[in-house]
Amino acid sequence: MTGTLQPVAPDEAVKRPGRWLALSVLVFAVLLVAVDATVLGLATPYISEDLEPSGTQLLWIGDVYSFVIAGLLVSMGSLGDRIGRKRVLLVGATAFGAISVLNAYATTPEMMIAARALLGVAGATLMPATLALIRNLFHDPRERSLAVGIWGATASAGTAVGPIAGGFLLEHFWWGSVFLINLPVMAVLVVVGIRTLPESRNPDPGPWDLPGVALSLVGVIAVVYAVKEAAAHGLTRATAGAALLGAAALYGFVRRQLTLPVPLLDMRLFRNRGFSGAVLADLLTVLGLSGLVFFLSQYLQLVQGRSPLEAGLAELPAAVGAVVAGLLAGHAARRFSVRAVVSGGLAAIGLALAALTVIDESTGYPLLGASLLVVGVGAGLSFTVTADVILSSVPKEEAGSASAVSETAYELGAALGIAVLGSIVTGVYRGFPSPPGTPAGAHESLGGAVEAASGLPAATARELLASARGAFVDGLTIAAGVGAAVLLATAAAAWFMLRGQRLDSRP
Repeated sequence: MTGTLQPVAPDEAVKRPGRWLALSVLVFAVLLVAVDATVLGLATPYISEDLEPSGTQLLWIGDVYSFVIAGLLVSMGSLGDRIGRKRVLLVGATAFGAISVLNAYATTPEMMIAARALLGVAGATLMPATLALIRNLFHDPRERSLAVGIWGATASAGTAVGPIAGGFLLEHFWWGSVFLINLPVMAVLVVVGIRTLPESRNPDPGPWDLPGVALSLVGVIAVVYAVKEAAAHGLTRATAGAALLGAAALYGFVRRQLTLPVPLLDMRLFRNRGFSGAVLADLLTVLGLSGLVFFLSQYLQLVQGRSPLEAGLAELPAAVGAVVAGLLAGHAARRFSVRAVVSGGLAAIGLALAALTVIDESTGYPLLGASLLVVGVGAGLSFTVTADVILSSVPKEEAGSASAVSETAYELGAALGIAVLGSIVTGVYRGFPSPPGTPAGAHESLGGAVEAASGLPAATARELLASARGAFVDGLTIAAGVGAAVLLATAAAAWFMLRGQRLDSRP
């Protein structure tokens, strides 16, 4: 099917032929992004050893993808509404695969950061388009809830496939191979998607607002950069300047959207309490999770001495819990209530993160595995239901923009989480006492300490590693505590903001 979706009778809309096959193509796009995000954590020690980035560069490698994707999601979601979501999705998937090759063969920290930024540009086209196409493929609310659950479960499955596949590749090939696994997924998506996905767009979209695109990009990146630098180095004149620039750009963006007859983003969506509550829950949930997850792979490998494949398998319970909970979330929200499922899921994540505040270098796997399972269940419940609420709050013509708001909250939360919680870990780590003769690079990252220890006498190396690992775990437990507090506070806020919110039960 091609061209703008035409009005159809209710029964035909509910039973659109080929909708489940089309969904299978969309989840390939989700898998593409999820795998890329999770393999980076496993590859970080190898990237650190090979490219020798500073601690700040290592954080940029981890979060510049999220910075760029967060800044462009609204613009790309709106572009899909205008020129066609299928077209944007397929072009973005092709670019994502090509730029993955550039990531794989990066030779300097600067090149790696630039490649990750370009990957963010391509990634910004994928997620809004997938959710928007689901909104247009599935008109029956119960079917749509199941489709969103499958969408979310696939993202969670990607968090399992990524570490396991990445762990296998890292044990047999060089670190760049973890990015090349994007290529076969991209190829399947494009080849099958051309034939099965229907094209859809807003029939009366208006012009694409390029000044608005620039304002949103500058505003989001400047604000997140300011938060990141303030967390790492304190408030400086440059940091304050970036924060003011970002705030001014975002203010200008909002004012401009309120005056345009056909805006990039309809700001009136935020008057809907359910929509605003769902977006806020997504942002704060990811903020509380992402910084901790970014460093957990390093803990499993560099502190506990697990191989990359073992570390990937160790993180599997989170993905399993999220997959199962995501598939059941829509039914649970209808049987109980939206706020009970979302708040309960967020509280479960918060309690699981609180349990991780007691870990040390020798913590056994039962505590880690159980905590990760609870985190996965909570995230599967919360993210699936909030995505359904956001999609149900808007007409299908604006599905791309609304989906982009949801994904912007997710990516912005990820960037802020890595910036704030990651900076807590790095800040605590950098101050560890080290034996005489320790290279300065050992204080930049735990990977740097492991590399430095390989060139020191055995006794000195043991002393260095013991001190560095202890400091890293101290930072990790503090970050877990902060994450737990954020999640529990978000659970309480969601309970009030989602009061009375229901998922549709009828077409």
